[in-house]
Amino acid sequence: MTGILPAIEIETAAMPRYSVIWLHGLGADGSDFEPVVPALGLDGCPGVRFVFPHAPQIPVTCNGGYVMPAWYDIVSLDADSRVVDAAGILVSRQAIRRLIERENQRGVPCARIFVAGFSQGGAVAYATALTHAESLAGVIALSTYIPTPALLEAEATAANRAAPIFAAHGSEDDVVSPGLGIRARDFLIRHGYGVEWHEYPMPHSICLEEVQDIGRWLRGRMDS
Repeated sequence: MTGILPAIEIETAAMPRYSVIWLHGLGADGSDFEPVVPALGLDGCPGVRFVFPHAPQIPVTCNGGYVMPAWYDIVSLDADSRVVDAAGILVSRQAIRRLIERENQRGVPCARIFVAGFSQGGAVAYATALTHAESLAGVIALSTYIPTPALLEAEATAANRAAPIFAAHGSEDDVVSPGLGIRARDFLIRHGYGVEWHEYPMPHSICLEEVQDIGRWLRGRMDS
């Protein structure tokens, strides 16, 4: 994966002061979360550029080798665990870092960049943001997990030890079990991260209450 990932971009105002790089889940694409933007309630806030990149098309082992948009290969899965291609996570991490660098070049410093993701995209958001060399504005991790705890233990940076984290999960999720989300939350808390945790009565998806909570969380972390 080289170059800049193709992406959908939405700006809430001219000359955005903040950026949110939002990663979709397995088999989806950048359009998946585009409709969320108006529901976040960011009217009156500083301008935000939302970047919704498209993952590359790769074979996914747990889906019979079917080629689909994916941030990394999943070798096998069950309700409470994943066997993943750790090298693929590193490749995606580097691709998201290039997007962060592009936002820097557009005038948005790391301190005003949020990295968000759903499911597989959330796993890459964790791996990218918490190991980034410069302090980021925060992490939004939705219906996701930490597939490679050893990577975070080895490469977590002091710069993002205080990064605010919004983590949420559906209590009826039968794709990424709530237990995996809770395990990720507890891992982060054990390692000194501040996590705002939410559970919603929903399956592997998002809901309006969650989107409104994300909007509130974002508003609380942007200058007026």
